[in-house]
Amino acid sequence: MGIVPIWGFQMMIAVVVARFAKLNIPLVLVAANISIPPLIPLIIYFSLLIGAKFLGIHDTLLFSFDLKQDDIELKLKQYVIGSIALAIMASVFFGVLTYVCFKIGSRKTKGVKEMMEELNS
Repeated sequence: MGIVPIWGFQMMIAVVVARFAKLNIPLVLVAANISIPPLIPLIIYFSLLIGAKFLGIHDTLLFSFDLKQDDIELKLKQYVIGSIALAIMASVFFGVLTYVCFKIGSRKTKGVKEMMEELNS
């Protein structure tokens, strides 16, 4: 939710989605804080890059000082489409990564529990 271009409403929407999905709200709020100032240029860059791929634009980041209404609309459309696609890709990637980490962690924990049971018996 931190990447989706709904500035000012990202946290509120994240909480609503977390409530419906029965997720841990404090963890969702921490994870949604991805749009911090050091990461904003990267988010904008990758959003424009991905949006250009979806729209078939070859000059992905070409800006000029001679802006026209059509150019502004195209770049905004490119950014919005790209940021939504980037948010979906990031959520799938980090969701799978988290799942794998928890699976590996549960295996290690299970092994420790078995060792502790052996020591106690």
